[in-house]
Amino acid sequence: MSNRVTPEVQEEVELMADPYVNQTNGPEAGDIIGAGEPEGGIGVCGWILTGFSWLLVMCTFPLSLCVCIKVVQEYERAVIFRLGRLLTGGAKGPGIFFVLPCIESYTKVDLRTVSFDVPPQEILTKDSVTVSVDAVVYYRVNNATISIANVEDANGSTRLLAQTTLRNVLGTKNLAEILSDREGISQYMQSSLDEATDPWGIKVERVEVKDVRLPVQLQRAMAAEAEAAREARAKVIAAQGENNASRALKEAADTISESPTALQLRYLQTLNTISAEKNSTIIFPLPIDLLSSMMSSKKK
Repeated sequence: MSNRVTPEVQEEVELMADPYVNQTNGPEAGDIIGAGEPEGGIGVCGWILTGFSWLLVMCTFPLSLCVCIKVVQEYERAVIFRLGRLLTGGAKGPGIFFVLPCIESYTKVDLRTVSFDVPPQEILTKDSVTVSVDAVVYYRVNNATISIANVEDANGSTRLLAQTTLRNVLGTKNLAEILSDREGISQYMQSSLDEATDPWGIKVERVEVKDVRLPVQLQRAMAAEAEAAREARAKVIAAQGENNASRALKEAADTISESPTALQLRYLQTLNTISAEKNSTIIFPLPIDLLSSMMSSKKK
């Protein structure tokens, strides 16, 4: 008799041994309240209470219309609960809708884009530099029913999650990356927040890093480093200019030395330049060869 275990049997044994498999893979695992049509009904007692509510509306008509008729704006939606259960059809609005007294309650949800400032966060970067960073987040409610039924305070939860995401993302970046790649950091934060808040019915539209504040000592050190780098580049550029100028002068001297007439022409050009400026100074060019001959005669 063989004692070998086939891969199919081994996989089945592992699934039976895992106590979490049957708990997380059930029909209610990861369900989002309000994402589909509500299951089940309100029961017999619910229908009885509904009948009494309609009777109360008819008995107090038309005064009951002041209590039962509600209006929501174009940018709002109303999430209605009847005896604690979501009504079918999703959120109501915009316009007029009807609410039964005593058994139905509703909550208004604003669908307009909301912006908020993330408070300055003290963050230790990957290269062990402490910086203070703040940001601004733009978001809106994408699904009113999900935002009410799945999270207690969608706006507050989004704000807290934005602070945590800002710290987590910037904690994996170097200081140079934070200062130079703000757009990439903003896009990554926007995608992370949008994915995390999707089960809450929230759509994160935009995230922008506003300001990165460095310690004063670090600012001075970076300024000194930048100044030293600029001075070094200036010295290099000046040295290269002098090198190029000396080469040009050497080539010019070699060209002039080949023809004595060229030197005389250069003298005349210099006199022309001086006379064009209306100066009273008169310069008489004296050949260097003449001076050298006179000096040699004196020595003799």
